[in-house]
Amino acid sequence: MTGSIAIIGSGPAGFYAAEALLNSGEALCVDIFERLPVPFGLVRYGVAPDHQKLKRVTAVFETVAAHPDFSFIGNVTAGRDVSFEELGAAYDAVILATGAISDRKLGIPGESLPGSHSATEFVSWYNGHPEFRDHSFDLSHPCAAIIGNGNVALDVCRILAKTPEDLASSDICDHALKVLSDSCITDIVVAGRRGPLQASFSIRELREFAAIPGVEAVFDPAEIDEASASPDEMDAAARMLTILKGFSHPDEPRKAARRVHFRFLLSPSRIEGEGRAERVVLSRCKLEGEAFARRAVATEAETELSAGLVLRSVGYRGTPLPGVPFDDAKGVIPSREGRVIDRDGETVSGLYTAGWIRRGPSGIIGTNRECAAETAEAVLADLRADRLTRDPSLRSRLLSRLQTGAAQTVNLAGWHRIDQMEQTVGAAQGKPREKITSVAEMLAAAAVNMPEPALP
Repeated sequence: MTGSIAIIGSGPAGFYAAEALLNSGEALCVDIFERLPVPFGLVRYGVAPDHQKLKRVTAVFETVAAHPDFSFIGNVTAGRDVSFEELGAAYDAVILATGAISDRKLGIPGESLPGSHSATEFVSWYNGHPEFRDHSFDLSHPCAAIIGNGNVALDVCRILAKTPEDLASSDICDHALKVLSDSCITDIVVAGRRGPLQASFSIRELREFAAIPGVEAVFDPAEIDEASASPDEMDAAARMLTILKGFSHPDEPRKAARRVHFRFLLSPSRIEGEGRAERVVLSRCKLEGEAFARRAVATEAETELSAGLVLRSVGYRGTPLPGVPFDDAKGVIPSREGRVIDRDGETVSGLYTAGWIRRGPSGIIGTNRECAAETAEAVLADLRADRLTRDPSLRSRLLSRLQTGAAQTVNLAGWHRIDQMEQTVGAAQGKPREKITSVAEMLAAAAVNMPEPALP
């Protein structure tokens, strides 16, 4: 059996799908298309710069990319530079692994005031995403509020809490480090609608706050009713509660330059201010339901937080692609075992999906491996059953058109040149890398006549 597969998106789901296909023992060629000149998606632009160990997964992706039947085609946007009709005609199968690049809104008054942003914007800014490099964040107010209690909320909180010296050896972008160096923030509030027993951040991420120099973590035991928790819930959350109870209390004298306040059972009602965000009004909540399914229900009681920076971190969502079925309520491409389905529930021949755009923004990086493998198995099953057809000549014509077109495409060698340049500049600053944050500069680096470095 032979076949050619196009994967749209070069994040973890895309590379894991390529890995499963190329390791299947079948004679397949796999082309990954990426709208940016550089690969790795969420790992490059989502993982916090001070979590370098999590970025080591790119070594796995580089091994996949070294396969002789793999191609990386960067700086190509599917749906704009190449239509999905063209891709469907040129490839036996097209796997959509575009992730969830947009953010969920709070849907409250004042959300659009200056000083109110999504955590997605902030993360992309300090991680050097080209589309966010010119964003600005005002850190002149002493208090910042982060709405949400997932790991992304803890990431942005940690970046705001650490000193420039703490971050200097990470791969945080230089433009962000300069702004953070002038920060006036002394208090950071992380507020969640539910209680600590239902919080979605991980134990490991929470534990870090007890060890950040010059930072004091604060927790108010009054914001949890342990009597309302079931035995199963208490067992699962015991370690989290132990960590939280080891933090300071809000009425204790300040011992550190910065304080991080973990608040619970608070739901944002509105953001207020004269021309910009100055405070967040939150409703106090009570929990209803059983065990981990408890819902937070807002009461009439309210409290205010003074904040000049408000970051919402209430989840990501996928965005629709031209001509591709989309479930707007869930923010995903509807599918069954990885096969895309239309509004009538019928399978769209040759079209598949994997990762967050398939199942929603859940799990960790490794979770995408199982998801992508299932999608790859669906592709292989359909190929083996002769359910997929294509004109082999159309793939070479399509790639030739893209390579000779007005827009510069970036291949694997071009990415390695960008990578080498970033690491070289970073090493001179004592950092793993200094990311290039301009597409034009990336393309210039990719075109430099340099020998390709040895693959891992």
